[in-house]
Amino acid sequence: MTPEGELAGIEVLVEAEAWEGSRPHIGDLAVRAAEAALSAAGVRGGLAILLADDARLAELNLAFRSKAGPTNVLSFPAPENPEGWLGDVALAFETCRREAETQGKRLEHHLQHLVAHGVLHLVGYDHEGDADAAEMEALEVKILAGLGAPDPYAAERGDHGQL
Repeated sequence: MTPEGELAGIEVLVEAEAWEGSRPHIGDLAVRAAEAALSAAGVRGGLAILLADDARLAELNLAFRSKAGPTNVLSFPAPENPEGWLGDVALAFETCRREAETQGKRLEHHLQHLVAHGVLHLVGYDHEGDADAAEMEALEVKILAGLGAPDPYAAERGDHGQL
């Protein structure tokens, strides 16, 4: 716990200027998505969100997952701690932008989805098995609906209706 008795908050570090140029208040969108994910999961705690570029995510992906190349989002859960720090989430601008364009999504909606996805990983959700994936995806859809963002899995199901 912090001296005031409050859990650590949500910090956003914009390392790649392209994120800020993409949308005004991109950090606020990321914070709202993280808060919504924590609320939906029934968890309180602090975390950091790194809005970086492909080069930085490629470095992190290689260093921590032994995988070459960038990825859209990485989550780094923290060990249990008295401060309530949950961990870190990092996103790659170029990969996220490319995915959003390819999938016909608005970048800010894709950002919110990936932040929520990353935060859910921090608090123990995964998508390794079919049942776990279905549970996690359903929670993501609920979170995004609350943020006014469309279902990110609608196209995969053949449902093209969007909010």
